Amino acid sequence: MNISIFHNPKCSKSRATLKLLNDQEINPEIVLYLKTPPTEIELSEILKKLDMAPQHLIRFKESLAKTLGISLADQRPDAEWIKLMCENPSLIERPIVITDKKAAIGRPPEKVLNIL
Repeated sequence: MNISIFHNPKCSKSRATLKLLNDQEINPEIVLYLKTPPTEIELSEILKKLDMAPQHLIRFKESLAKTLGISLADQRPDAEWIKLMCENPSLIERPIVITDKKAAIGRPPEKVLNIL
């Protein structure tokens, strides 16, 4: 099974999720998504695996969200939300663990164990 993690080393939840995986003897591909943002197609696939609407993957508490003037109540097409996240990867919730068939957000970190 291929396993990857959208990881931000500065995030305590991301570090804890990676440690949890490593403790399970799982060494995922680490995707530093802030340096290498996903494409719109990749993010669309991840959202399908998460079974989640795009706006629910956005960190609206980030100062960038406030600067951009976006909120969960905004009515936008999915493609617009996805493009916004790809252009501003710091808005993407983290960490995300991705397998061939499913994905999970590591909040709390133990949630990712359900997809392994």
